[in-house]
Amino acid sequence: MTRIAVAQLGSVAFDAAATVRKAVAALAEAAAEGAEVIVFPEAFLGTYPKALSFGSPVGRRTEEGRDEFLRSWEAAVELDGPELAALAEAAREQRIFVVMGVIERAGRTLYCTAVMIDQHGRLAGHHRKVMPTGAERLIWGFGDGSTLPVVDSPAGALGSVICWENYMPLLRAAMYGQGVEIYCAPTADDRETWLPTMRHIALEGRCWVVTACQVMRRRDYPAGYAAQFATEPGDVLMRGGSAVVSPRGEVVAGPVWDEETLLYAETDRAEIVRQSLDMDVTGHYARPDIFSLAVDTAPKRPVSYGAATGPATGPATG
Repeated sequence: MTRIAVAQLGSVAFDAAATVRKAVAALAEAAAEGAEVIVFPEAFLGTYPKALSFGSPVGRRTEEGRDEFLRSWEAAVELDGPELAALAEAAREQRIFVVMGVIERAGRTLYCTAVMIDQHGRLAGHHRKVMPTGAERLIWGFGDGSTLPVVDSPAGALGSVICWENYMPLLRAAMYGQGVEIYCAPTADDRETWLPTMRHIALEGRCWVVTACQVMRRRDYPAGYAAQFATEPGDVLMRGGSAVVSPRGEVVAGPVWDEETLLYAETDRAEIVRQSLDMDVTGHYARPDIFSLAVDTAPKRPVSYGAATGPATGPATG
C-alpha cells in the first residue's frame, strides 16, 4: 500500500516564487502524513488564467490582450529554472514524489505542462498538453509525442494527462499501452461531469486515477484582472472537486468542493492486477487484428542545425 496526497490548492496568482513556497509547505505536510506521492492541479505553478480573453476576438488582438499575455509569460517557469529547482530540493528533503502542473516558458511560447519530480529530487519526466482546450490554443503551444512518459514512482508506474486531454481516446490508449498504474489528471474542470469521466478512466484502464483541481475566487487574482465572467470578489472561478478513484471505479477520496485541502488515499498495485481479470484494454481485451495505434514519440523541432549535407565528393567517373 502506498499513500497518495492530492493538493486541492489555489495558486498565488502570477507569483511563481510565492506559489513554490505554498507548494513546499503542502508537500512537507503531506510527507508528515505518510504520503509518498503528491499531485497538484493543472497550471498551479504559473497560474491558470481563468476567464481571460486575452483581448482576441476573431480577426483582432488588443494591446490590453498582449499585456495579459506578457503577464502570463513573466509568471511562467522554465524546466531548468530556480522555481522547479527549489521544488526538487524540497521533494528530495521530504522523500516525496511530486506531480506539478505548471505553465512552462520555452522561449516566447508557453506550454501547459505536468512536471514529475521523483523522491530523490530528480526530474523524472514532463508532459506538455498536446491539445489545449478552446481559447487555450491561443496562449499555449501544442506538445508533441516526445513528452508522453510513464515513469516509476513509489506507488507504481505513473503518467499524467491534463484536463480535456482525458477526452482523447487515443491518448488514453497510449498511456494504457505503457502500463500506467497511477493515472494523474490535473485539471481546471470543476463541473459535475468531470468525476464520471475519472471513474470511467479508472475502469477502462484498470488503474488508480488521481485528479486535482484548484480552488480560486476572483479576489485571488490581481485587481486589474479582466475576467469575462465571475467578476465579483467572492465569485468562484474554480471550485475544486479533486478525487482519487480505484481500479474498480470507486471514489476513495473526495470530491471536495469550495475549500483548499489535502486529500489522502491508500493505493495498492495488487488491486490493479485483481481488476485485470476481466479487462486489460491493451492486453487480453484488445483486438490488435482489428484495431491498432501508432504513437510517434519523436520530438518535432521547427528548425534543426547540424552538419550540412550535399553531394558526395570523390573521383569523377565517366
